[in-house]
Amino acid sequence: MGTFDSQVIYEEEVTKGRRRVVRRPLGSLHEPAREVPIMHDVDVLVVGGGPAGTTAAIAAGRMGARVLLVERYNHLGGLSTGGLVIWIDRMTDWNGNLVIQGLGAELVDRLPSHAKLGPDRATWGSHNADDVAIWKPRFSAFHDTVTWAPMIDPEALKAVSLAAVRESGAQVLFHAWASSAVVDNGRLRGVIFESKSGRFAVTSRVVVDTTGDGDVFASAGEASAGDVEASSIHQCINTSWLWGGVDCESWLRFRRSPEYEEFSDRARKQLGLFEWPIAGWRNDIAVFMGPRWAGYSGLDVQDLTEVELRSRDKMTELLEYYREHAPGFKDAWIMLTAPQVGVRQTRRLLGRQILTREDWQAGRVHADEIGVSPSLGPKWPSVSVPYGSLLPRSMPGLLVAGRHLSADASSHTFMREIPQCWLTGHAAGVAAGLAAQANCDPSEIPVNLLQKQLSEQGAHLRARETGRPSVLAGRQPQ
Repeated sequence: MGTFDSQVIYEEEVTKGRRRVVRRPLGSLHEPAREVPIMHDVDVLVVGGGPAGTTAAIAAGRMGARVLLVERYNHLGGLSTGGLVIWIDRMTDWNGNLVIQGLGAELVDRLPSHAKLGPDRATWGSHNADDVAIWKPRFSAFHDTVTWAPMIDPEALKAVSLAAVRESGAQVLFHAWASSAVVDNGRLRGVIFESKSGRFAVTSRVVVDTTGDGDVFASAGEASAGDVEASSIHQCINTSWLWGGVDCESWLRFRRSPEYEEFSDRARKQLGLFEWPIAGWRNDIAVFMGPRWAGYSGLDVQDLTEVELRSRDKMTELLEYYREHAPGFKDAWIMLTAPQVGVRQTRRLLGRQILTREDWQAGRVHADEIGVSPSLGPKWPSVSVPYGSLLPRSMPGLLVAGRHLSADASSHTFMREIPQCWLTGHAAGVAAGLAAQANCDPSEIPVNLLQKQLSEQGAHLRARETGRPSVLAGRQPQ
């Protein structure tokens, strides 16, 4: 039992025009010390089962490490499944080459044909006007180039992700939330979790933080950045949903018609905003990725609640409007609202190396490259992702992968996407497995060995080093 030092715990204040409740703590509760049981001891602990956590667990498990993947929800895939970010962004470069390979490509390949929709491999990189016209409205053609950016069935991806993790030998634990890092003598030893069974700890040789928000590395004392451009979509938060009972082909024809502009203008006047659905992986399902709300923090529970409330209000308004005015939506219904809120950015690790816009604009290929990402446009070469962007500056025993890797705000706009999270998670899993095998810190792994293991697991790399004793030994943080 805890005790209060004040009878008043919070007060409420309604901010005009935004209907936002602000709670300010006016007292504190003194919680007595307690023993926390250690429920698991493993080689590799992966915290967070999103895209990065999924591939990290698979990669480490395939190397023979004892792996535990802990996820707070009841499924794997994170925003690609529970967040309904079911449009998988570009995995090909501007010539049609598949550059995001390895475990991410494997997961997509394992999806049954009825659970994904995208252009045939023969058209990847095509500039043919007819090909572009077909795939641009489905977000699989950009800059007049057809790309591999499929729409997928989230339930199928959940199943495929879970199957691959279990086949690797990794264990999975759902319904547990990371609470705090366990640091002993300056080294990360594990993580404390909250659950319906109470608090418990997991100890490990290596912890991979794939929480998306950097919850573990922040608790361990590592510094982060959170700068964004105020007008950028990349700092917005949204709740997505699926509409069933639609006719996507009718909707796509309407979007090409002159009446579409009048339709969108009327929506802005009537509803105060306009958002449009994206045709799904089958003709009778559409995904709605908005509205997108600016000015909210993904680390503030009240902000997250307000986003959910506002989203659900607009969801019903938009459904009524589309039913009345949009071809293909007369019989539409809300099939599913995302159980996970769509947060794009909170913390970004300030790691040993920071992936910068200057690096990839100049076409720099990092010596410690652990993957290659498509660039933002044809005028830039593909992006070399360095291992140093997954390494903290000071905390031994820790790796970071996913949208909170060490990158500047500009690079983060694409490194947060699902394929890039698969990429960095894959690399972190291999690195964690190697570190556990050698009983060393992840920063001490020979880079040529890391790259060799990644290549053997199907990753696409351009840089190889030989004869180097350690990855970042002696390198100063940048």
